[in-house]
Amino acid sequence: MDITERQITKIAREVNKFTVQAMKTDGIGTAEFDFIHYVRHHPGTTQAELRSALGIDKGAAARRTASLEAKGYLVRRANPDDGRSRFLFATEKAERLKNSKTSLETVFYGWLLDGLPAADRAAFAKVLNILYEKSKKQSRAGFPDVTALAAEEGGQQD
Repeated sequence: MDITERQITKIAREVNKFTVQAMKTDGIGTAEFDFIHYVRHHPGTTQAELRSALGIDKGAAARRTASLEAKGYLVRRANPDDGRSRFLFATEKAERLKNSKTSLETVFYGWLLDGLPAADRAAFAKVLNILYEKSKKQSRAGFPDVTALAAEEGGQQD
């Protein structure tokens, strides 16, 4: 039985809805933000690498690249080893967008916790940090323990 009732996921979904709504005023949708996020973390990536990482087709990648370049979030630079391919880089405007999303999330979470006693906020933050560190460690290891549990659960449902 899941005692959390997936509330963390549900809250994250609500904050995402809020940030997407707010970011649409900048003309950026979720798919475009994911695109920018990937390029920010992989400067000099190619459209082929992006397509593979994000699971999108060639046409979608080309359209998003052109759109984000026109909006000033990405720049293409020639690959010196191959005259046909181009490397993608995030612009300063893309960096500000990341900061904007972080700021929006901070506002939402501040609003959400507003009214809780300071001791409850501190205890909640401590537990969240413990859970985050555990999940990060599992992620870095490739999720071996969670994968095993999921396999056990799958076998029990048959």
